[in-house]
Amino acid sequence: MNVKIINHSKNDLPSYATEGSAGMDLRANLEQDVTLQPMQRAMIPTGLILELPQGVEAQVRPRSGLSLKRGLTVVNAPGTIDSDYRGYVGILLINLSKEPQIIRHGDRVAQMVIARHERVVWESAEAVSETDRGDGGFGSTGN
Repeated sequence: MNVKIINHSKNDLPSYATEGSAGMDLRANLEQDVTLQPMQRAMIPTGLILELPQGVEAQVRPRSGLSLKRGLTVVNAPGTIDSDYRGYVGILLINLSKEPQIIRHGDRVAQMVIARHERVVWESAEAVSETDRGDGGFGSTGN
């Protein structure tokens, strides 16, 4: 799939790290370091603008290593970039660790997965089909 991208950062374009990678790393585009205090959140700019095809979204997800090692994660994970959005891609990071965390220009702060999606047309009904699970939820299927 071809996707138009404008790169106003000094970073390389997002790319796949390995042949099997689903996500591409997104890098911070900063003039100066950003320090996130414990439980503080901030929008980290990427300098990227996308033009996604209709029926496609970009999902912004946490990087597992960043979450494990530094306690940094994406607040609204996964964040959705819609096909009709033409603004800059920003990463909403939060520091869940007990120490301040410094974000520097070029740091890999999130990953982006490009995914197709369907649009729904609701069909009003008086009943839905029965299943073995029924209305059991929130842990009803076991540990």
